[in-house]
Amino acid sequence: MPVTVERSLGPEDVPQLVDLYETYDWWADRGETELRRALAATDEAVALRQTESGDLVAAARVLTDYSYYAMVFDVIVHADRRGEGLGEELLAALVTHPPLADVDLELLSREGLVPFYEACGFEEVGAVDRPGGDPEELRFLAYRRDE
Repeated sequence: MPVTVERSLGPEDVPQLVDLYETYDWWADRGETELRRALAATDEAVALRQTESGDLVAAARVLTDYSYYAMVFDVIVHADRRGEGLGEELLAALVTHPPLADVDLELLSREGLVPFYEACGFEEVGAVDRPGGDPEELRFLAYRRDE
């Protein structure tokens, strides 16, 4: 099913974003109040919507200073749509998002997703301990712009 790239998310998108997060156990506790606050503090967002229905099928948020740093958060593809290339399409839209054109992108990833992010042009540059004593380290990856 074709999707449309959208370069922003607003308060009206919160109910669909909550539904999207609920497709994954580790984000199932995110509620509308917190997501409204998070989106209000988000500098940039990229989303994919199913073209015909307008349903949100993938999204990512970015916090940035537009000069040096851009940290990518909450890269998510609806569980029912994984394996269709939507993650790659979402990240391609993110790295070509005009306000982020001159800034390197960084993100933290679970170890099992590192190959996916590397295939999208990110490179692993380190690891950090996961908060709460979880034994799984998070991998730090970066998308570096060519000089």
